[in-house]
Amino acid sequence: MVPPPSLLRWLPLTLLLLLAACQRTPETEAPELRLEPVSYAELPGWEEDDPRPVLPAFLRSCAVLAKRDPERGFGRDPLFGNLGDWQAACREAATLPPDGDAVRRFFEARFTPYRVTDRGEAEGLFTGYYEPLLRGSTSPDDRFRYPLYRRPPDLVTVELGRFAPELDGKRIAGRLENGRLVPFPDRAAIEAGALAGRGLELVWVDDPIALFFLHIQGSGQIQLTDGRRIRVGYDGWNGREYYAIGRALIERGEIPKEEMSLFAIRDWLEANPDEARELMNANPSYVFFRELGDLADAAGPLGSMGVPLTPGRSLAVDRRFLPLGSPLWLDTTAPTPEGEVPLRRLMVAQDTGGAIKGPVRGDVFWGAGELAEYLAGHMKQRGRLYILLPKATAPGV
Repeated sequence: MVPPPSLLRWLPLTLLLLLAACQRTPETEAPELRLEPVSYAELPGWEEDDPRPVLPAFLRSCAVLAKRDPERGFGRDPLFGNLGDWQAACREAATLPPDGDAVRRFFEARFTPYRVTDRGEAEGLFTGYYEPLLRGSTSPDDRFRYPLYRRPPDLVTVELGRFAPELDGKRIAGRLENGRLVPFPDRAAIEAGALAGRGLELVWVDDPIALFFLHIQGSGQIQLTDGRRIRVGYDGWNGREYYAIGRALIERGEIPKEEMSLFAIRDWLEANPDEARELMNANPSYVFFRELGDLADAAGPLGSMGVPLTPGRSLAVDRRFLPLGSPLWLDTTAPTPEGEVPLRRLMVAQDTGGAIKGPVRGDVFWGAGELAEYLAGHMKQRGRLYILLPKATAPGV
């Protein structure tokens, strides 16, 4: 790996970014987290949810939090208290029996719910994602000719908050060229061969459209020709801004907004192969992967928190506003094959995503399989979100 450059080398870049931020006139107000205390009686469906499946997910997050300094703050906002408060709650959670009432009463006794809002607006967008299954090979041929790339050794990711507090939570990525950070090749350049010949290919797959959606999902399973099934996961991105190609299809009148879904996009790409590559390349963001080993049926893919995700109980959030590891109450609906049904349940923030931006925004991990794919592909629901904070933190909001 390329060693990180000195602070002085990065100073001109940081100043440039700060100046650009000062000169830019935003079209809308920046998102702002505001919390409103509520009672458990105000959480729709609280008594109906069976919280037993969320306990193992919460304890996996607790195992990560237990390794951190208890004096440190939990997340980026003092509202969430310090890690010591969370660690105490985690120790008690580890003693709970696998009983729904016991889990529910634990949260009621130890945590206070707060409605999450964006400058007072409580309603937001909730989508879903899943773990796709692709066919692949460890060597290329006429069928398997679309590579999954490993993280390039010259890819440098910079956490801008380390240089300027006002940029906390923002990242850029690029590569070093003559001592300077320059943009990494975009999707179109990589598809044209910018990384070819460097030995970065992890596996080759037979479906470029499925590979494109794997980049969006961030993790997946690969059924190899030798009989093995492996799991691959996110290992960095090229630093380019994510662009939702569904937006382009709506603007061009190809798909009505009310009919937009993952399936609608995929159907259009498959029906228009001559235009598909150009449209996919309109999203310059490109994801790199690492192999996570042979598939372990008992565990899901790793989320941004570094713990296996739990289908239907792990939520991807914007970590600039909501800390990973926090329990959340989700109040929305799910678009099942039989129609929309209420989705009101206890979740854990354990992942992030390029399209997940803002305080009241979430992405439900649905797992693997046909139903998970259906739910993820059709979910585009309005809903509300509540965060549960240890009573010891008692933020003044």
